[in-house]
Amino acid sequence: MSLSLLSRYAFFAACVLFTLASLPFTHHEWLWPFTLTTAVLSLIGVFDLLQQRHAVRRNYPILGNIRYLVEGIRPEIRQYLLEADSDALPFSRAQRSLVYARAKNEASDKPFGTLIDVYESGFEFIGHSMRPAPLTDPASFRVIVGGPQCRQPYSASIFNISAMSFGSLSANAIRALNQGAKLGNFHHDTGEGSISPYHREHGGDLVWELGSGYFGCRTPDGRFDPERFAAQARSPQVRMIEIKMSQGAKPGHGGILPKHKVTQEIAETRGVLMGEDCISPSRHSAFSTPIEMMQFIAQLRELSDGKPVGFKFCLGHPWEFMGIAKAMLETGILPDFIVVDGKEGGTGAAPVEFTDHIGVPLREGLLFVHNTLVGLNLRDKIKLGASGKIVSAFDIASVLAIGADWANSARGFMFAIGCIQSQSCHTNKCPTGVATQDPLRQRALVVPDKAQRVLNFHHNTLRALAEMLAAAGLDHPAQLEAKHLVRRVSATEIKLFSQMHVFLKPGELLTGEVNGQFYSRMWQLARADSFEPNSEVAA
Repeated sequence: MSLSLLSRYAFFAACVLFTLASLPFTHHEWLWPFTLTTAVLSLIGVFDLLQQRHAVRRNYPILGNIRYLVEGIRPEIRQYLLEADSDALPFSRAQRSLVYARAKNEASDKPFGTLIDVYESGFEFIGHSMRPAPLTDPASFRVIVGGPQCRQPYSASIFNISAMSFGSLSANAIRALNQGAKLGNFHHDTGEGSISPYHREHGGDLVWELGSGYFGCRTPDGRFDPERFAAQARSPQVRMIEIKMSQGAKPGHGGILPKHKVTQEIAETRGVLMGEDCISPSRHSAFSTPIEMMQFIAQLRELSDGKPVGFKFCLGHPWEFMGIAKAMLETGILPDFIVVDGKEGGTGAAPVEFTDHIGVPLREGLLFVHNTLVGLNLRDKIKLGASGKIVSAFDIASVLAIGADWANSARGFMFAIGCIQSQSCHTNKCPTGVATQDPLRQRALVVPDKAQRVLNFHHNTLRALAEMLAAAGLDHPAQLEAKHLVRRVSATEIKLFSQMHVFLKPGELLTGEVNGQFYSRMWQLARADSFEPNSEVAA
């Protein structure tokens, strides 16, 4: 017991004794710095003994603080000293370095060959052609969004900035992203935090995301306000309207902007009160069934003077999306686009259980939505976007090959404007000024410089995609199909994506001759009048 006490309190006792013993001799100049240091440590030790929150500090005064110090800087030690290039936390050093290089217009070429184990299960690649195609201008990689019920179709780039709100991101971050989008002729999703003055400052194309909080077009009690919506939606800068049903990192959870991040500007932009947490409910109040959802889409399209209207969601219960599809057939109302978000998508903050264990990953969700629309002969009328951990040209190609028309990236563009993946987005202490409302911290983000980096990242990524397509013998991303992508499934076998996945034929769901029991079962469970499954079939 005495040895245990000695090990626990020896350093604290030594500091106290040295301080007391040296006090009479502090007239020696060389001694007083040591006395001052041990006096401060002694006071820390006394405080450790008296405080009641941390048992380690009570048992190991002074020395116990080392544990909390090391724990506090553990992410930085791991990221800069211990992390391997391929450790994805959630983005690997190799992925971040690629974005940084392309954003700075630096060479991203790699010497001496790949570091990837190409014989490891899960390795993916694009098959190349013996007769490569001529290189296509990446500026032509665009898609027309707007179905037969749309009066103002929009020509969208196939690579765009995904939803990130002002409030979650700083004013300077929004400025840089939007100016970069303007320079590169691609669109910038506002996120559900509405359209701030910083979104409008440089005039870049906007996709206005409308979440369950109806920020920017809400009544005092938080319900949808048609007049306020129309006033903003008809702005020439707003090119499309996106209803947010859910997001990949926390589907079904809703959102919250803590009150300490709600500034006067954010309150005015969103139409909420200062001094209160800004809440996005987990469900919409403007509709409660798939049919009502289609009617809401039609209402938004009319209020926006015929602009493309769609929705974003992370797939959960498959029958719910098929219920939406049945509502499309029953009402004749079609969304102009659907953005599928994968559970691997990012967020400012979310419960760990939601981030890790709720939501369908992007590729499976995208393939299900694509197949459902093909099976109903609707795929040519509705465009599909994809978002979720997309930063490279291959990431874009991999989602286009299984059904997407374009790809969105959030964290990729955050890296382009300086994000270092410190994972402090929810603390208001972002070290690079990207995800903070602290005026001094965001001042570090220089808008003209970072806007140019946004442009560079977009341009160089699409340039790389053009080179990959040419190597595969293709002229345009729209030509990518599942047969062009390959995955290693074991140490001795590789398969084309077209061999690995089920792809429905046009009209299969309408005829009832469905290739796959899963799709047939989900179609039977789906209801146009409710998001609940068909109880008779479920029984």
